[in-house]
Amino acid sequence: EVELQTDGNRSGHLQNGELVFGPEVNEEVIRIIAAQLAEIGDQFDKEIKARVVNDLVQHFLNENLSGEEITRRMSEAVEGLARAIPSDMERERAMLVLAMVLTKKIANTMPSLLQRVFRTTVNYINQQLHNYIVRMVSAVKQ
Repeated sequence: EVELQTDGNRSGHLQNGELVFGPEVNEEVIRIIAAQLAEIGDQFDKEIKARVVNDLVQHFLNENLSGEEITRRMSEAVEGLARAIPSDMERERAMLVLAMVLTKKIANTMPSLLQRVFRTTVNYINQQLHNYIVRMVSAVKQ
């Protein structure tokens, strides 16, 4: 399994103090997927209303909300936006891109929230879209 990062780099972790990368993946495959997602994201970026972003910013600013509650709010926002996406696009792809675009818009609106919103988005993607990402990478590799 491969973790897809928004910058197209392979994910890695520290093991015995040294950086260890996940299973070998053709980096060109990851770059192709990242470019496709970025193109879709540019289209979605124009369609996301400031109100949606501002509502999420307020939730992220609320220190009393748990990580699970914030993830649930992010999920609700993504699902609401995904309902307006044309039916010719895979729902999971739309949700993945919407989550990343929302993260960017929230961080641009309130940079101090970057760490919390990024962590929430990663949790959301891991919970809701992990299998889709694995299938997407496998399909492009073939």
